[in-house]
Formats: sequence, C-alpha cells, structure tokens
Amino acid sequence: MKTYLLSIYQPDGPAPEAAVLEPIMRGLATLTKDLQDAGAFVFSAGLCPPDTATVVRSGATGALVTDGPFTEGKEHLGGFTVIQAPDLDAALKWGERMAAVTTLPIEVRPFQQ
Repeated sequence: MKTYLLSIYQPDGPAPEAAVLEPIMRGLATLTKDLQDAGAFVFSAGLCPPDTATVVRSGATGALVTDGPFTEGKEHLGGFTVIQAPDLDAALKWGERMAAVTTLPIEVRPFQQ
C-alpha cells in the first residue's frame, strides 16, 4: 500500500454559514467512516485560518520569523487526510469522493516511499 495526502483547498474568507457547513461535515464524517472501514484511513486534520500561520526562514544571521502564510493567494490549505491505497487510481477515487462532499478542489499527492 502507498500513502497519499488528500489536501483540501478552500477560498479565503469567513467559514460558510452553519446551514452550508453542517451537511459538508456530515458528509466528511461518512467519508472518514468509509475510509476506516476500507482500511485506508491513516489520519486527518483541519487547520486554523491562514492568518494564524507563522513562517520561519533560515538566514545568514539566524532564523527570520514572520506572521502570516508563506504565500498570498485566494485559496489556502484548510485541512488534509492521509490515506493508504494500492495505487494512484484508488487514491483518486477517494479524492473524487472528498471533492464531491466538500465541493472544493482536492489535491492528491503520494508520499515518497
């Protein structure tokens, strides 16, 4: 089995209203249960908003610490799930389901073996 990262990219701005977010969270709970039942689930996590990020860079005079995300953009990494799948095609099927549930783009990327 290979390990894959399913990254959820969401638009910047406030979280959706509860009426929009609740069915998405229920769908993600169902997807997580299905991943667990299939033996594919490793772990998942949601992330705090990008304005809570701190970036550390190494420089000639030591570490430089700055507030905010590494890049400015209209989207940010909102959360992720790590799965195990026999191949990329199987991982993409889980990514397709996650995209359908969240209505957001999902990046599927293998871990180095």
